[in-house]
Amino acid sequence: MTTLIKPEQLPIWVPGQLTVCSSDAGWDGISVRGYRYAGSDVLVPPMRDFMIVAYRRGTTPMRRRVDGQWLEEQLAPGDVSLLTRAADSHWVWDSDIEVVHVYLTQEELAATCKQMYERDIQDVELRDEVKADDPAIHHTAMLIAREAAHGGAGSSLLVESLSCQLAVHILRRHAHVLFRESHTHDGLTFRQERAVRDYIHEHLSENITLDDIAASVALSRYHFARRFHASTGTTPHEYVLQQRVARAQTLLIRTNYPLLDIALTCGFADQSHLNRVFKKHTGVTPGHYRKHS
Repeated sequence: MTTLIKPEQLPIWVPGQLTVCSSDAGWDGISVRGYRYAGSDVLVPPMRDFMIVAYRRGTTPMRRRVDGQWLEEQLAPGDVSLLTRAADSHWVWDSDIEVVHVYLTQEELAATCKQMYERDIQDVELRDEVKADDPAIHHTAMLIAREAAHGGAGSSLLVESLSCQLAVHILRRHAHVLFRESHTHDGLTFRQERAVRDYIHEHLSENITLDDIAASVALSRYHFARRFHASTGTTPHEYVLQQRVARAQTLLIRTNYPLLDIALTCGFADQSHLNRVFKKHTGVTPGHYRKHS
């Protein structure tokens, strides 16, 4: 049986200067550790917890391999990397960086997932993202690190709230969830769910049809729709809309693109379509969201 390393053991394989640590805070299901690193080439054994790396200072090219495939991105302050639990990884970067690691336990993410979908969870896996385009995760990680460094009255309550917020956000946008099989109907397999989510993510700017998604896992549209709903608790159409809105939220925060360009990039028919769907899902218009984010 593979031995999984704990967050506090990581410096054995990845030496760095510790800048912040929550080990004495008594938090449940979440922990945070900050580091300053010189350029490194490191092999990291499978970790016990899910890991979010939020980049605080320094810019560097980052190469990472998980399950045999190398990925490379240019990383800078504000960026985020995600690493699923129980997976070997190889990291290579050239320049000095300062980062914050936020760790979520398997129990924490699975419990949140079960509350979200009201179904028993068999497994949760984070997508392999060296550069996750998600400023909300970075912002939450910085708030958690600040509580670890300074604390204060109500700190545990605040971290509990931030932990729940972070887990829900990651499960919605960056995770593959495998539900336990139902006795009355079967859902998609874990690999099928991952293939479907990846297909939708890659083709979000296009006109995605039910037939297209079903074909990505070699199922008829009828069987696919039934199995997708059994696995996720929602319809393929609604899931695609959720992903379009999520991408629009990111573009509204991180770019100055006109609303029409964002609408087309996210797969909406036009700006009016974006406004209508966005407000239905978030309660505000895209313009209001951009102005107040």
